[in-house]
Amino acid sequence: METFTRPTAVFAMASWARDGAFPPDVMDRLCRLVDLDPALTLTTFDAPAATTALRHADILITGWGCPRVGGAVLRAAPRLRACVHAAGSVKRLLDPVVFQRGLTVSSAADANAVPVAEYTIAMLVLAAKHALTLSRQYGSTGRMPGVPPAGGLLGATVGVVGASRIGRMVLARLTDFGVTRLLHDPTIPPDQAARLGAEPVDLDELCRRSDLLTVHAPALPQTRHLLDDRRLALMPDGAVLINTARGSLVDTAALLRHCAGGRISAVLDVTDPEPLPPGHPLLSLPNVHITPHLAGAQGREMRRLGEFATAEIDRLLNGRPLLGAVSADDLALSA
Repeated sequence: METFTRPTAVFAMASWARDGAFPPDVMDRLCRLVDLDPALTLTTFDAPAATTALRHADILITGWGCPRVGGAVLRAAPRLRACVHAAGSVKRLLDPVVFQRGLTVSSAADANAVPVAEYTIAMLVLAAKHALTLSRQYGSTGRMPGVPPAGGLLGATVGVVGASRIGRMVLARLTDFGVTRLLHDPTIPPDQAARLGAEPVDLDELCRRSDLLTVHAPALPQTRHLLDDRRLALMPDGAVLINTARGSLVDTAALLRHCAGGRISAVLDVTDPEPLPPGHPLLSLPNVHITPHLAGAQGREMRRLGEFATAEIDRLLNGRPLLGAVSADDLALSA
């Protein structure tokens, strides 16, 4: 791997993303590695300040709020050799020309996966206790609701769709909960699923057997409406669907039909469309809990992203392998 002399770096992200990912101590570490103006954050590549900054940039440190990086940006940045993303997926951020130009690309997706896995586990625990639905009943009536007899995560069957980095973290964290773990992912062999502590099954069987089903697959043409009306109908009465991946993986109209009658419930951190329009019936169903795409790093959690990006730049400067390296081929299976 190429080694770098002390390079010039430029932030390209929203200022709140920079401040969250790079608090003062992390920023100090970063500034010891690169020449950087901590106050300059590009939110557009068209302004005169951006033109000047890009002309001298060796490394682009991107994050949430970064404009798409395409051919025009690369032409304006003749020295650019690396893009280090202090956030999750780069799929919608980087034009394929970035890889054709031969830039080194890294993402902090591993760091961003941690809070998503934690959110998923929290929602699995709460959903298994019917806590979200019962709290609404309690709030509307002021009376203690009857507790369903089949509550609790112990002894439940949890189906995980997708052995992504988040899916794998969820499977690992479920080890101590006394659940049966099922996994559907056509890209990994059965022995690998077994090493993850899960029983490999096809998607229909996973739907039929899961008390709780959590989705961690990428949004691809072939995964659109992966959970459609037929598969949602396979889920047992009282089952819960949790989606922290992409809204397009679930047929929203079909989910509404299945949840409206109370047969199944859902916890959605992502929807299709996103956000749902005001007054959408899913928003008012007592057995559907929707959060505004917040499972990823928030607030204090964001420093993980900056720490990861800073460590990646250190590795890059010293010619060591990057832990978050992204290739053009990776984009085909990424979220």
